[in-house]
Amino acid sequence: MTRRLPRPTAVLAGVLVLGAGLGLAACSAPGGTTATTPPATTGGTPGSGARQLPPIMADLKTVDGSTVSVPLDNVIVLTGDTTDFKSWTATIEDPTIVSFTPGKDDGSAQFNPGLSPITTGTTKVTLDNSVSGAHVAFTVEVTPTK
Repeated sequence: MTRRLPRPTAVLAGVLVLGAGLGLAACSAPGGTTATTPPATTGGTPGSGARQLPPIMADLKTVDGSTVSVPLDNVIVLTGDTTDFKSWTATIEDPTIVSFTPGKDDGSAQFNPGLSPITTGTTKVTLDNSVSGAHVAFTVEVTPTK
């Protein structure tokens, strides 16, 4: 008496269907609705599984004369000025390397000024605050994405 075993593709398909069913059951909320959480993204294509990196923090009180390194897929947040954060302006020696975003207050949240990498390279950045009279100069080094 010869007994036939199921074909490997049929077994694999069955395992996948069962696994998918269990996965969906685990994601279901009470009452039959499906709970979803949108994926975090940075840079990459949607759904690429890229993890969001914490920003590079640069304190305006201590950054003067230093070099700040930032990967191409990250940003620099300029912290340390909670009073006049909206009054900073930037002069960037090579604006093809980084761009400046001024601080703002939209009524519901306050946003520090920052620098966003555009391409790899090194440039000098000078920041001036028109209200406090503060002046800060430092170098930004944009490195390749890791």
